[in-house]
Amino acid sequence: MSEIHTRTNSGEQQTSTEIEREEADVDEDVCPECGGHTQLDSEHGETVCEDCGLVVEEDEIDHGPEWRAFDASEKDSKSRVGAPTTKMMHDKGLSTNIGWQDKDAYGNSLSSSQRQKMQRLRTWNERFRTRDSKERNLKQALGEIDRMASALGLPKNVRETASVIYRRALDEDLLPGRSIEGVATSALYAAARQANNPRSLDEMTHVSRVERMELTRTYRYIIRELGLEVAPAKPESYVPRFCSELSLSDETERRARELIEAARDGGILSGKSPVGIAAAAVYAAALLTNEKVTQSEVSGVADISEVTIRNRYKELLDVDGLPA
Repeated sequence: MSEIHTRTNSGEQQTSTEIEREEADVDEDVCPECGGHTQLDSEHGETVCEDCGLVVEEDEIDHGPEWRAFDASEKDSKSRVGAPTTKMMHDKGLSTNIGWQDKDAYGNSLSSSQRQKMQRLRTWNERFRTRDSKERNLKQALGEIDRMASALGLPKNVRETASVIYRRALDEDLLPGRSIEGVATSALYAAARQANNPRSLDEMTHVSRVERMELTRTYRYIIRELGLEVAPAKPESYVPRFCSELSLSDETERRARELIEAARDGGILSGKSPVGIAAAAVYAAALLTNEKVTQSEVSGVADISEVTIRNRYKELLDVDGLPA
């Protein structure tokens, strides 16, 4: 398609494309139908002409806040900027972080003197973020919780719950005589069980910096002093994770749950480790559904011995009436 050439009053030649661009730059507040003034109706997300009522645009993006306020004081209390607050940081995420990259806003590397200056600013920034020993304690503990939760693959809600439990222990002065790592690990262990996403004591010990005996002692103390309601872990809580890590089918997971339920009805779960029951149920269910999995593979995922799997496996099949 050939362009149409026109001549302006000054004698300069313009193409049709340039004319279209100029027309597109016309004031957006003018109604294209009657030339009247348009106004944004934020309540309905529409741009409407005040004269003829033509809806020029609709379904516009609302750039306002997602909350409502009914008086000035409520508006002031809800107004905010930046990222939302979080319990997973000692200052709830309200402080400023200086990036570790020695580059300016354009991505250019800083000079030697500028790098030294930024490093000094980072040092003072870290010092100012913690005002006293209590905040330093909290900062270290929340860092430990985040590290262990990442290693265990625990979701964000478990990390937040663990942070709240640790803050309560710190506020009620339960830390004297106990290590920060021990209380942090106990808080994460309790939070995982409360969220029905438990981890075994052996798994917690592998990622923690405390021994198993210290962990169990501190856990019992924290539970008792804070009055936390933590139900005993159920074998069914471990089955989805074991099946997922072993790449087993939904049919195998369903069959494992049935084996555990039959064992509960038979009264053989009492006094047994829920992790061992879950691992044996997954192994037995895999064999019943003709899926290839070895005791060694299940042992590695569940972090228990093969002897435990064999013992629980025979008990489950006996209850279910199947040959071992």
